[in-house]
Amino acid sequence: MSFSETLLLGLIAGATIVLGLPIGRLTKPAPVLRQLLSAIAVGVLVFLVWDVLSAAWEPIDGALGALHEGDGGLGKAIGYGLLMLVGVGVGLLALVGYERRLPGMELDGRKLAMMIAIGIGLHNFAEGLAIGQSAASGEIGLAVLLVIGFGLHNATEGFGIVAPLGAEGERPSWPYLLLLGLIGGGPTLLGTVIGHGFTSEPVSVVFLSLAAGSILYVVIQLIGVAARARRTDLLSVGLLIGLTAGFLTDAIVTAGGV
Repeated sequence: MSFSETLLLGLIAGATIVLGLPIGRLTKPAPVLRQLLSAIAVGVLVFLVWDVLSAAWEPIDGALGALHEGDGGLGKAIGYGLLMLVGVGVGLLALVGYERRLPGMELDGRKLAMMIAIGIGLHNFAEGLAIGQSAASGEIGLAVLLVIGFGLHNATEGFGIVAPLGAEGERPSWPYLLLLGLIGGGPTLLGTVIGHGFTSEPVSVVFLSLAAGSILYVVIQLIGVAARARRTDLLSVGLLIGLTAGFLTDAIVTAGGV
């Protein structure tokens, strides 16, 4: 597959994130709807944490499996494990440090949306690496299936980004929504470009674990917002809806053979 064709695949996979962004333009949704949107975002992000950490764990699991079969040592597993631990720690604690350095800073809907977009962008960079590496190695069928699967995921992620805006009744401008889409979806194309040039499992582990840490931070913040509303029923229902949406798209991708 040519480089230009590979770029097109990365662009398609990343651009679908804009499909969920218009929800952020809801005009003054009712309080119950606001709380439900926030809870659904939590569900989507909890799924993404599981999805990202599962992908980051795969090389470690493979190294441990090889060790069990007598083919290899602990060095590879420990190395990848440390990369994953450091990545999650940096992704999580860097945002905690950022918050503490700004006294009185309130994490309003716009700040939360931006943090979610950054975390998802790190995740999508790793997805782009997978697309680029598959195309470069001649596995065109796999690359196309990855694009379809990641495209479905990104459409769900777009909603996760803007849900905090709808939850607060804030109506962002179209340019701001497009900026969020660029931050969240653009790294897919960048990862595709880099992945087409070389294969690096450690780089993929680092970006996946960074994404997991940053998304975990946002989940904590959103749960705190939901707890203050004292509507555990809405939190539970929204969490279930978000998790269902995440696993449903994952099931569709798996059924497609990815």
